[in-house]
Amino acid sequence: MKPDAYDIKAKLGVVFQDVAVFEELTVQDNIDYFCGLYIKDKKKRKQYINEAIELVGLEEFRKFYPKQLSGGLLRRLNIACGIAHKPTLIFLDEPTVAVDPQSRNNILDGIKKLRDNGATIVYTTHYMEEVEMICDRVIILDKGKVLASGTTDELKELAKIEEKVTVEVNNLDSKYIETIRKMQQVEDVDYRGNILLVTYKKGENNLVELMEYLKKEEIQYNKIYSERPTLNDVFLELTGKELRD
Repeated sequence: MKPDAYDIKAKLGVVFQDVAVFEELTVQDNIDYFCGLYIKDKKKRKQYINEAIELVGLEEFRKFYPKQLSGGLLRRLNIACGIAHKPTLIFLDEPTVAVDPQSRNNILDGIKKLRDNGATIVYTTHYMEEVEMICDRVIILDKGKVLASGTTDELKELAKIEEKVTVEVNNLDSKYIETIRKMQQVEDVDYRGNILLVTYKKGENNLVELMEYLKKEEIQYNKIYSERPTLNDVFLELTGKELRD
């Protein structure tokens, strides 16, 4: 893309992981500056600025300077600056890193509104629960290589495990853990604190079988529930569980 390709740039919105705003300008003036790079009509720009501020929930902070904002509010400002000119293709690079839960929900709600209003969004994140919440199609990348792509349901089909059963049980003797580990469909067993996690590689009645075993051995438990593989399980299977730099 050439430096003067303004027609193309006007259709793009980029929000980097690192916040990039002017410390000398207020919230409103920052958004006005970035929007003004593409929207010259003052009346239209004012409307767009107000809509961007409303989208990210910064109505009460218009006259604040960046140094007066919390980390979550600062990231919301960063997003507003990148999308105020109403681009049709938006790149968001980990916009919810290190923000409080309230700001995170606000950011995700804003992204859903942009999507629902017709924008195409390329969203980069390590938080798989966010992917499940907002993404229509997913690409799993590792060291620059595409390992898998598809809808969330299609990617979950790649999981080697079929089911995870979690049991809240106190002081479970190791002999019971070993017996469960040897059950036919069991892939792995983990017991930490008072939480027993049994991972199954296949089978349809795993939860019932486990409950019957606990009842037979007269093992009292507080809570038991089953869940299907998550995107996080798929991600770890494909990329490995070792720590990364």
